[in-house]
Amino acid sequence: MAQDKETEVVHQSNNINSPGQEGSKDEPELKISSAEVGKEKSQSWGWMGSGIICVNILILGSVLVTGSTNEDINIKAPHLQIFLIIILLLTSMWMIYYSIYTARIKNAVNYKDAHAGPTWLRGGLVLFAILSIIMDIFKIASYVGYLHCGSAVKVAFPVVQIVFIFVQTYFLWVHSKDCVHCGLMLTLSTNLVLWMTAVAEESVHQTLYISRASYGDHECKCSHSSCSIFKVAYYYLYPFNIEYSLFASAMAYIMWKNVGRLVGEHGHAKIKFRLKGIYIGPTFGILLVIAGLATFIAYEMEMKNEDAKNKEEALMMHFVMNIVIVSLMSIVTVIGMMIYRVDYREHVSEKSPTRNLDVGLLVGASLGQFVISYFSIIAMISTGVKDPLNGLDLSFAIIMVIQLGLQNFFIIEGLHRVPFHEVKEPSVIVNPYVVEPGNDMNNHEGSNTNTETSPDMPEDNLQDDKIQYKYKLLWKRQVLKEVCMFLLMGNIILWIMPAFGARPQFDHTTETEFYKFNIWAPVVNVGLPFGIFYRMHSVANLFEVFLIS
Repeated sequence: MAQDKETEVVHQSNNINSPGQEGSKDEPELKISSAEVGKEKSQSWGWMGSGIICVNILILGSVLVTGSTNEDINIKAPHLQIFLIIILLLTSMWMIYYSIYTARIKNAVNYKDAHAGPTWLRGGLVLFAILSIIMDIFKIASYVGYLHCGSAVKVAFPVVQIVFIFVQTYFLWVHSKDCVHCGLMLTLSTNLVLWMTAVAEESVHQTLYISRASYGDHECKCSHSSCSIFKVAYYYLYPFNIEYSLFASAMAYIMWKNVGRLVGEHGHAKIKFRLKGIYIGPTFGILLVIAGLATFIAYEMEMKNEDAKNKEEALMMHFVMNIVIVSLMSIVTVIGMMIYRVDYREHVSEKSPTRNLDVGLLVGASLGQFVISYFSIIAMISTGVKDPLNGLDLSFAIIMVIQLGLQNFFIIEGLHRVPFHEVKEPSVIVNPYVVEPGNDMNNHEGSNTNTETSPDMPEDNLQDDKIQYKYKLLWKRQVLKEVCMFLLMGNIILWIMPAFGARPQFDHTTETEFYKFNIWAPVVNVGLPFGIFYRMHSVANLFEVFLIS
């Protein structure tokens, strides 16, 4: 309404002033520019205020998370969960209010970012949301058995989190493309604090084999016999809950970056997912996942035994399998990069917060695995490669660094290429200025005019060049799609193994003895969650590159 009123005033001033007056043209421009400046100032104040809120919630949450994981600090799990319940309720109420407001007000959202919130990303969010809800149900079933000797907050927290996951999943599914000014930093900071909490609980459980999230008092006995079963079950679901928080954080950040952003109505072309003609990449990728799962299960079973020799053999098998996976992924990535050298598609010039976030998260998350690998390289070289296990550890760390660098380059380059376009058949263009033939001689001349394409290039040669061009284009597309599918499967198995308990960094004691546990444990506990997220984020980005190709 304000813009319409302002436009009306501008038109009135143009009608009143005569065309010869020099100042009549400058005055409307001055009014429009001042309105734009005021809009930019209000947006900058909104971004600054929301950023301050986010930083404060994150700092407070990190303090509580850190204190709750240390037995010497008088901050217990219920204290952290009370804080989480408060911010979960506030965020849920805001999302409910926003959904009701946009449903009741006509044209409440005028601009949408077509690149944000694609269907496959929202589908992944729903899948992780369902598994996170199952995890919370298992938590409730386990915590109820300790109500007679503990705090009811531990039961209330998963109940509130179930409500929050329901509300947020609906909110992000419906409104992920909206370009509006709203309190998205509250949603972003809440998900990040939930992510820190889940990572801390899962890391403590994996490294110290204790459950700080549950009741650690040995004098408090569970009132039913299924507590231990539910506890083991929900710990295996922690990786999905961690990924849900990160997916939701990324989508909230994209919405926040789109605040006040004017997006063209044309959007972008819809690209369908097709596996037609793509066989090599998915086939070998599935075989790689099956082989990785088999060795991972055998490794986990042997690690629970007391026989040191069996543990060493299982650890060697695990390192060999990981070296094979990472090496094959590096070779395939090099093939994809060679295709980019002969791929003459232009780079995308349009600015997109979604693409910028994908690249930033990809590079930032890979730093966690880079740090762990370089720590291992220094430890192995300093202590000397005296046994085969140290040699495998060193080889795996070096190949991992190479693979991360190659894959980052391949994904970033693929995300910045414009999508392939289908080759259209060349059509005959009739000259409208040629007089239509009326006799046999004119018919003969007209036929020669329409059929001759060029005096220098016969029609047969033109058809051959056209067929050859289409063949080359399809060949490049097919190779890129095969590469994307193989790398996608490889990243899935590299996500599964550490996410569900593989910790060769602690099972192999060379790094622990070299750096000491109080240094090596924080490096792994901080870097490994980023590495796990990197693999899942790479899967999402490779799927995007597959669609673009």
